[in-house]
Amino acid sequence: MLPLSRRHFLSALALGSAAAPLIGPQSSLAQSRTPLRLRDGRNPFTLGVASGDPSSDGFVLWTRLAPDPLHGGGMPSAPVRVRWEVATDDALRQIVRRGSTLATPEWAHAIHVELTGLEPDRWYWYRFVAEEAASPIGRARTLPLAAGGSTQLRFAFASCQHFEHGHFTALRHLSEEELSLVFHLGDYIYEYPPGDGRVRRHAGPSAEVVTLDDYRNRYAQCKADPDLQAAHAACPWIVTWDDHEVADNYAGTSPAGGEPVEGFVQRRAAAYRAYYEHMPLRRASKPTAVPAYETRVYRGFRYGQLASFFVLDTRQYRTPQPCGDNTTWPCEAMHDPRATLLGPQQEAWLFGGFRASTARWNVIPQQVMLAKVNRRQNGRDRFTMDHWAGYEVSRKRLVECLASRPGANPVVLTGDVHSNWVNDVRATSDGPTVATELVGTSLTTGGDGQDVPRLMEAVLSDNPFVRFYNEQRGYVVCHVTPARLQADYRVVSGVTTPGAPCGTRARFVIESGRPGAERA
Repeated sequence: MLPLSRRHFLSALALGSAAAPLIGPQSSLAQSRTPLRLRDGRNPFTLGVASGDPSSDGFVLWTRLAPDPLHGGGMPSAPVRVRWEVATDDALRQIVRRGSTLATPEWAHAIHVELTGLEPDRWYWYRFVAEEAASPIGRARTLPLAAGGSTQLRFAFASCQHFEHGHFTALRHLSEEELSLVFHLGDYIYEYPPGDGRVRRHAGPSAEVVTLDDYRNRYAQCKADPDLQAAHAACPWIVTWDDHEVADNYAGTSPAGGEPVEGFVQRRAAAYRAYYEHMPLRRASKPTAVPAYETRVYRGFRYGQLASFFVLDTRQYRTPQPCGDNTTWPCEAMHDPRATLLGPQQEAWLFGGFRASTARWNVIPQQVMLAKVNRRQNGRDRFTMDHWAGYEVSRKRLVECLASRPGANPVVLTGDVHSNWVNDVRATSDGPTVATELVGTSLTTGGDGQDVPRLMEAVLSDNPFVRFYNEQRGYVVCHVTPARLQADYRVVSGVTTPGAPCGTRARFVIESGRPGAERA
């Protein structure tokens, strides 16, 4: 892992936001604490830096120039030349790559640098320079070679960060975990209008965000948070979206709230564009005009022989929820064979990749609950139709695929529900376990959160495949070796006040070759 001490990294990160002009080819941000600004006196790096989508020889570097982040960015309507440099040390003395690129107004002066030619399985440090301003320092890590023999990996997954519901304290703790990867499973922003009496308040109009400028400003407000910036600067992120990056419970080009379809398609296009502008994604994920401004975010990653990751998109290609998008009684449409969450192309990609994988662990980061959780009420079964349970035929195909390769060690990572779960994945409620689903709670959405013993007892009694349920806030850290995958459910005591401590609420272990998790 070549761990970097927390003290040295945080020192480098702090120096990055208060650094000196470049003096020569080997100059370092650590040489001075003189603040840097654009020539007009403003700081263009208010949104921090990020890396993402790593490969064995590189990764994506991201930033966006935005001296006035909540009002369109505040940049001139002209391209700006931005330099970047990558080093093998946290003081940026050993520069191994440098170059420049244009930040253009058409893409909100956002920058995506795709690096190749680096060494596999090692840390790098990077920064950007625009005019006389230098960015914070970030660090990134390449993946091992596909045939590599890496024996361990520490990664985290998280989701659902409603800005108004709390402070991003959990992300500050996540930045200190010494991780190689972070998977963000969606709801990076929320489209809702500002609300009164909350911990923080969304900037901008009193209505939901719908235009490109609205979405850009919403991302900017979120990314200006220092705890989120620290988490992005600590290691590469692999991101995917859920619904709130566009609108609650939308399905494909169909809105959930009665919005006219034609207007919604335009709104979705604006949201997809803003998402790409603010995430460390490769050009392969850049929105295309046809069809319907599509943006491909499902993609795969290989961590040597240890793990393959299949990142899914359960929003863009899904058909409308067969029985409505709420938790309700079963209906015949749940069994419609035409209903799909993934669409035929993505499903074929997933099934083919999973069956061909030779990795010890096969991990599927995605958005909504795969386990068919029964929310029974008054003696009647109820299911959440926005989840896989509402698409029973599609769900069955996926579970059968996971069962088709005994020993492949499939693990599903899920967000969305603002609570922690550990589920045995079964084709039927009393069938054999074929995989494990690890569900992470929200980072802030829903406020402080708490254990609800009576509700927990009811959930567990109605769903024998559920191993754990909890309603606190936080994230999940996974430590993977050839022999086992350990999941630590990390929770903070609260999010409505800053600085809350973080602890491990529960720990589960999945042994290689034995589907299902056991509490440790």
